[in-house]
Amino acid sequence: MSQTQPEHVDVLVVGAGLSGIGAAAQLRSRHPGRSVAVLEARESLGGTWDLFRYPGIRSDSDMFTFGYRWRPWPSDTSLADGPLILDYLRTVAEEYGVDRLIRYRHRVVAAAWDSGDQRWTVTVEVSSGSTGGEPETRTITCGLLWGCSGYYDYETGHAPQFPGAERFQGQVVHPQFWPEDLDHTGKKVVVIGSGATAITLVPAMAGEAEHVTMLQRSPTYVLNRPARDPLARKLARLPEKVRYPVVRWANILTQVGSYQAFQKWPSWARKYIRSQTVRLVPDHVDVDTHFNPSYDPWDQRLCVVPNADLFKALRSGGASIVTDTIETFDETGIRLTSGEHLEADVIVTATGLKLKPFGGFAMTVDGAEVKLHDTMAYKALMLSDVPNFVFTIGYTNASWTLKADLVSDFVCRMLEHLDRTGKSSFVPRRDEGVGERPFMDFQSGYVLRALDDLPVQGDRAPWLLKQNYLVDVRHIRRGDLDDGVLEFA
Repeated sequence: MSQTQPEHVDVLVVGAGLSGIGAAAQLRSRHPGRSVAVLEARESLGGTWDLFRYPGIRSDSDMFTFGYRWRPWPSDTSLADGPLILDYLRTVAEEYGVDRLIRYRHRVVAAAWDSGDQRWTVTVEVSSGSTGGEPETRTITCGLLWGCSGYYDYETGHAPQFPGAERFQGQVVHPQFWPEDLDHTGKKVVVIGSGATAITLVPAMAGEAEHVTMLQRSPTYVLNRPARDPLARKLARLPEKVRYPVVRWANILTQVGSYQAFQKWPSWARKYIRSQTVRLVPDHVDVDTHFNPSYDPWDQRLCVVPNADLFKALRSGGASIVTDTIETFDETGIRLTSGEHLEADVIVTATGLKLKPFGGFAMTVDGAEVKLHDTMAYKALMLSDVPNFVFTIGYTNASWTLKADLVSDFVCRMLEHLDRTGKSSFVPRRDEGVGERPFMDFQSGYVLRALDDLPVQGDRAPWLLKQNYLVDVRHIRRGDLDDGVLEFA
């Protein structure tokens, strides 16, 4: 069926995950008169929390800051598992009517801004789902385009080529594409990796597998925290409208304070984390070999485990940790550079993710291609010289949703400002005197591999990415919109 006339909406949200649901919910609540559509490439909402189905998947941020500021997390569970988070998102979508705005199997492939028309023309491929067939191409126009698809590539994970992998007679699995029928009961499992995914998988699989070995090339800092928030438990009898903001702000201040302290005093931070780890690690596991990285805390993201589950798995004997490099796969497992051989029936390659900013769709402004690496991020939510396009990318050192909520505040305030001033577009104009820095000042592999595909940040406000919620509250939620950098038309 051909489309004769493009549909128009005031705001088009791309992505129905944590960011997109929150964005649409706030638009519904604060701007009920505006037309909104949410485009989701997959067949269900939830984003990361619907895609990833590996054993033990959970948040590594506390749920009082990972939940929305305006919709309290409903329990004292601090580090929640994936199904609980997905249920929370579905509930929010239903309560705010977002579920009725979502159009599934709608993949954005291109967006073109026209300054004369003051609108985006968005090209969308609509697939027919399980029936197969070629996708149908449609166009939708909008006044504001809001990218809420995060920065992970949902279709491809990072998959290094291991020598001899074709010889292995067992099953090789990437966590991003976990088979529903995989049964690891009574099997020897090797998990390759040392990041959050590996550290989640190992204790989750150790209870049923014969043995789980975590094979890491280099260590990661691992912090323990209670699975249930102690302050939330103490305040359980208080009304939710009192308890939730208190617990939320306690967690925010702890996050910001610990990050600042670790950055300012890295030597002390290393000693502090090591002292905590020594108390948890069993005697047969050497702390400095397996849990003492060469880099400082927060050069890469810290990993968090609930109720010391990783350390308990190591103590029980159901899991072990090996720090070494891979020489080759063979028929029965992995041979290491040291000569040690790890027997395996299942090998899980928790080797990381690939970044794909904004879902990878092409953008043009008045016919000129937008090259992300040539743009500078304004307040880490807009791109220089790209009008009426806002994106949501969360913090790397705190809960994603803290930043997502601030971006929602910015958009809702901006729409009010446009109404009040009679303007229809806004665009940040870059001062050529502003110096450049990498968009993410982070040494994690998935970031370093993608720096050429990301915008840059500047060396001063409002182009400097502070990674500090308290600073961003002042600049994003309360800052003057007509700041001399944004140009209105």
